Amino acid sequence: MKVLGYSKWSNFKKVIDKAKVSCKLSNGNIQEHFADVGKVLIVGNDAKMEVEDYHLTRYACYLIVQNGDSRKEVIALGQSYFAVQTRKTELTEGKFSSLDESQKRLYTRMNVRNKNLYLFETAKNAGVKNYGKFNNYGYQSYIMMRQQEILLKEKE
Repeated sequence: MKVLGYSKWSNFKKVIDKAKVSCKLSNGNIQEHFADVGKVLIVGNDAKMEVEDYHLTRYACYLIVQNGDSRKEVIALGQSYFAVQTRKTELTEGKFSSLDESQKRLYTRMNVRNKNLYLFETAKNAGVKNYGKFNNYGYQSYIMMRQQEILLKEKE
């Protein structure tokens, strides 16, 4: 709320409500993206007051910026950022579709390599020591997810 330049909860709540409508109309799960966690504040005379609060996904944050007051500089910058990133993605996808199969494989391989470098750097910063085991657990969970998916399809 404060990061986006809102000083009153009531004004920010209106933006959240608009973002929730956008989420719902886009077939998003509101409870997943706008988890209501409420919190208790201690006010005068040690009285407790429950207030609304949310844990937001990245998607929810995007929707809040898109539905925010564009007269606020930080909101305008956020909206502009998303527009630029969307255009970059469109251009990248356009260029990718024009590549031959060999070039697509090379591009995909480099993309996966870069993502893995980022993943392992993050794991290192989190204290992971055995990268082989870490990587293996990732593959195991993926295989288990696929097995569950296949089992669910067989039941249908």
